[in-house]
Amino acid sequence: MNPETTPIAAHNRSHPVLAVSLGDMNGVGPEVVLKALSGDLRHEAGFQLFGPATVLEYYANLMGIPHFWQDVQKNSPDDSSESGDVDGFAVPKPGEVFLYPSSEPEEGIQPGFISAEAGAFAMQAVSAGVLACQSGRADALVTAPISKEAIQKAGYQVPGHTEYLAELTRTRDAGMLLVNDTMRIGLATIHIPVRDIAGHLTTELIDRQLALFFETLRSAFGIPDPHIAVLGLNPHAGDGGVIGDEEQRIIEPAVAKFRERGHQISGPWPADGFFGSGGHKNADMVLAMYHDQGLIPLKLSGFNKGVNVTAGLPVIRTSPDHGTAFAIAGKNQADAGSMREAIALAITMINRKNKAQTGNKSG
Repeated sequence: MNPETTPIAAHNRSHPVLAVSLGDMNGVGPEVVLKALSGDLRHEAGFQLFGPATVLEYYANLMGIPHFWQDVQKNSPDDSSESGDVDGFAVPKPGEVFLYPSSEPEEGIQPGFISAEAGAFAMQAVSAGVLACQSGRADALVTAPISKEAIQKAGYQVPGHTEYLAELTRTRDAGMLLVNDTMRIGLATIHIPVRDIAGHLTTELIDRQLALFFETLRSAFGIPDPHIAVLGLNPHAGDGGVIGDEEQRIIEPAVAKFRERGHQISGPWPADGFFGSGGHKNADMVLAMYHDQGLIPLKLSGFNKGVNVTAGLPVIRTSPDHGTAFAIAGKNQADAGSMREAIALAITMINRKNKAQTGNKSG
């Protein structure tokens, strides 16, 4: 699917290891990470955290959470660990949480404040997490929320996590897939202005995204023959060309092409009527044409349980479906439900991947 992606080192661990980036230190990222790992969930895997040590200490003290992580540095070549080393890095056992601290911020922690320094630290943590996965030290990456404004201030010319992860892993096609208990939503376009959506859509783009999500549904979610429902772009899906012709010119040919390959696919559907009538219940995934078209119904159906999965990467990556929530940062009000779901789904995806690889070897 993506021949340009960077290969991932193999490992022989008997348990999952997750890399976790702390996100924007002035947002709710560190808070939801700490809350998610304070419970039983952390005993299902080993964890490697990336970010400044003072950030974890600050939010743990704020919430009254005991220090449950270990501050570690790269071991010398002669060091060893009971759980095994990978390139001199100790691998955490189930229930262990290792913090690989970055340098400390000069401006300090300022909850609710958008800053270039916070944006830079957040992206450096993402980069370190990707490297951990590429080297085989971790099996998946879970990212806490970043601020798109802060990363732009820091000089990063990407609109979000998805695009940056694609850049880091040299992935040509990456997709944004949002999931919760009731639906899975894939996006044809991601972080682009609404005024540019129609001009950005092509039959080729939709066809590539359909193929990308189809393979993700099979490999990551264990659905052998998924049914994908496709939404239209315009009100009433164009109403036969009366309210826009993108459905006829662009979307319908992509749907027909995918159906000719023998896949289950339907649409393009009018978005409002489709969700209003419960059409998503009859599909394994819905392909929305743009960000808010798909994410509004998903978040309405379960805001604190949604997970963002990046399809097409050579590494498993999940994240909560919410942002930095600067308005409540530092107030101990953030709900960690979505972060817990992101961690749990990453563990499930790792186990499914390992089982499939074991089956292929034995076969």
